[in-house]
Amino acid sequence: MNAFRFRRAAIAVTAAAVLPLALTACGGGESSSDAADKASSSAPAEEKSSAPAGGAAPADGPFGPACASVPKDGAGSFDGMAQDPVATAASNNPALSTLVTAVKKAGLVDTLNNAQNITVFAPTNDAFAKIPKADLDKVLADKEMLTSILTYHVVGEKLSPMQLETGTYDTLQKSSLTTKGSGENYTVNDTSKVVCGNVPTANATVYIVDTVLMPKA
Repeated sequence: MNAFRFRRAAIAVTAAAVLPLALTACGGGESSSDAADKASSSAPAEEKSSAPAGGAAPADGPFGPACASVPKDGAGSFDGMAQDPVATAASNNPALSTLVTAVKKAGLVDTLNNAQNITVFAPTNDAFAKIPKADLDKVLADKEMLTSILTYHVVGEKLSPMQLETGTYDTLQKSSLTTKGSGENYTVNDTSKVVCGNVPTANATVYIVDTVLMPKA
């Protein structure tokens, strides 16, 4: 009898000890579940907040050191040039006045303004100034030679900066030019640097360059 009572007491004590542990375990399971739910619900929020930074598109507007000299507003600004065909747009940019004079002498204004989806590598006034004056005057006086040089600066398709990373393109002059580079640093024919690139006009993309390109023989 005493042994039976002792056994019942032991069972009661064991049950009393186990029950709180069981309840605690149940409570802990619910807390883990809640924590997991919270973690899973917060994870998408973290991904969403970081996605825009990681997937941000690179700038696709004009770039380069010479872009800083472009007027902020008016016909010669980027917004203004985007409204006009390329020869007209260039005429509103003071840094391209020598090029515009050459285009007029060659009778190419209408040709350039009426062309569709072209790329123009536009030499600055400083680029033309690198040519000895006597030689430049001779070129400007020779319409055939001038036309050959100017049309060599025009590619019959719009080129994005990515396409300039490494490429060879046929020009309106019928010979080809090569481009290479990355980011905001590009060269044409290994000698002429793009100083203000990806400038939109109504019918063309313009890359302003620091050296006049000469057609390949």
